[in-house]
Order: sequence, then C-alpha cells, then structure tokens
Amino acid sequence: MRRLDLPLARLPRRLRLALYAAACLVLLYMTLAPEREVPGVGLIWDKAEHGSAWTVLTLAGLLLSTRRRWAIGVFAFGFGALVELLQANMGWGRDGNWPDLVADTVGISVAYLVWGLARRVGWVR
Repeated sequence: MRRLDLPLARLPRRLRLALYAAACLVLLYMTLAPEREVPGVGLIWDKAEHGSAWTVLTLAGLLLSTRRRWAIGVFAFGFGALVELLQANMGWGRDGNWPDLVADTVGISVAYLVWGLARRVGWVR
C-alpha cells in the first residue's frame, strides 16, 4: 500500500493550531448548545456520539501535530472533562456525567489505535 503524504503537518504551526481550535469550538458548541438547537441530537446512542466525536477530534489533532502526539490525548481528555463539568452546571437541558467521559476516553483510545495501525502499515508518518 502507498503511504499517504499528508501535507497538514507542513502547514504553518499557527494555522494548524487555528484549525484544531476551530474543531474544538465546533465540538464545544455541539456539546453545550441546548439540545433543541443542535441538529441530529439523539439520532445515535449518546455514548457512541461521544466516542465518535472524540475519535475525530483526537485524529484531527494527530494529523495536525508534528511532535508530542501524546499531548493531543491529554488535551482531548481534559477537554472532555471540562465539557462534562460545564454540561452538569449550565442547565440547558444537558447532563454532565462520568459515563460520557468514559465514552470520550474510549474514542481517544480508538484514535490512537487507528493512528498506530496507520503508522505500522506505512500510511502515515
């Protein structure tokens, strides 16, 4: 198989940080907005939504990062914990709970597993 030559790591650092910040802001909106304002809420089991969202967020970070990739997972976990704390205290129809944070952690782990497999077969560096 051919290696994917991803030019994302060649983008200027500030642009990569801005792209990741934009992804975080979209996810923050999706997790904190009142349920009636978020399109598609409830279409998938809640834990699957959390897991898949954090998988995508972590993979985006891994693709945009050039070093210290472990920090992406640490940040994603902290971001998930912050979201759960905010959901528990905002009162906009959202519930912050530990099972959601566990689902976020599973999503982060899946992202690292996919990343590791992609590196092993030579698809990414």
